[in-house]
Amino acid sequence: MSFLFNRNRQKTPQDLVRALRETVIRLDTPLEKRRISEEEEATRLLSQLKLILQGNTEAEPLPEQVQALCEEVINKDLLPLLAENLFRLDFEAKKDVTALFNGLLRYRPQPLQQHYGQSQPVYPVVEYLSHDIPDRNRRNPPDTLRTLVEHYKYHPEVANNCGTILRESFKHESLARVVLYGDMFWDFFDYVQGGSFDIASDAFSTFRELLTRNKKLVAEFLIDQQAEFFLRYNTLLVSSNYVTKRQSIKLLGEILLDRANYNVMLEYVDSPEHLKLTMNLLRDKSKNIQYEAFHVFKVFVANPKKSKAVQDILLKNREKLLVFLPKFHEERKDDEQFIDEKSFLMKQIRDLGQHPPHYPQQYVHSGMVSA
Repeated sequence: MSFLFNRNRQKTPQDLVRALRETVIRLDTPLEKRRISEEEEATRLLSQLKLILQGNTEAEPLPEQVQALCEEVINKDLLPLLAENLFRLDFEAKKDVTALFNGLLRYRPQPLQQHYGQSQPVYPVVEYLSHDIPDRNRRNPPDTLRTLVEHYKYHPEVANNCGTILRESFKHESLARVVLYGDMFWDFFDYVQGGSFDIASDAFSTFRELLTRNKKLVAEFLIDQQAEFFLRYNTLLVSSNYVTKRQSIKLLGEILLDRANYNVMLEYVDSPEHLKLTMNLLRDKSKNIQYEAFHVFKVFVANPKKSKAVQDILLKNREKLLVFLPKFHEERKDDEQFIDEKSFLMKQIRDLGQHPPHYPQQYVHSGMVSA
């Protein structure tokens, strides 16, 4: 790492972190008062830090340097500062910030040793970003995640970088919890259907990762916030944005059919309003949306303990459904599972109210009904 030598002294990771911190702080000053080279200096320093963290084709990263880098990044609150100023950096620097964040999120000292009389956290940066710091003179680490989320709105030019970091963060339950239970979570319902296609798509990828990665956490959240969550989620299902609408109905099916969300599913399919919305989507002009809506509709029909309101709607529409379903996506002649499911639903609809339903084993095992 010859580039780290300056005036016959090799710059340590601590030196580089401190230099980068000072440089990034100066980026927040008015342009006329700023040195022209600040952006270039930030880019150079970030490149050097990334090399320490990742190494290159010629040299592997040195564990002691990586650990020193991680500790100094935490001590100097560099990550919150980089998140706040990400939009001020040039293209290559933005990429290096993303690599630095994600590399540190994955970093854990090996082997875990006693350090300063205490055990090291398994993932030091994850531990740092998930806990409040009472010192008012320091940035609050969990606010880093808030900043990254809010860039979807305030600085969409860095949305892709922020999304990449957030999705890596959500691999850790403690960080997913920070966003899921923070008020910034509800802003995703705007981000996924606003702005440009690229930004909305990235926001939805982040939204989806948050709602599917940590199953136990998400199940608890959905039970706690069910009314508010589905009130907002239903707006996505009637969105004028085709991509948002299609992605949302597909994700809803995944959520409801996940075993971890069994209690959430039972509550959802108890609602006649949810059933009406789903039945309308079965007749959407888009065949893709129709197909995804089918996977939600089948949960209503397969539920052995339908509410009276839901059963009344199905009974009222029984004849129409028995005419509609045989012709529904007839072109899927080679999709045996779809054909079987459609036949099963038609039988259940035909037998509504006549006798206790019988459910084949595949429906019990899929989590659609209880055994």
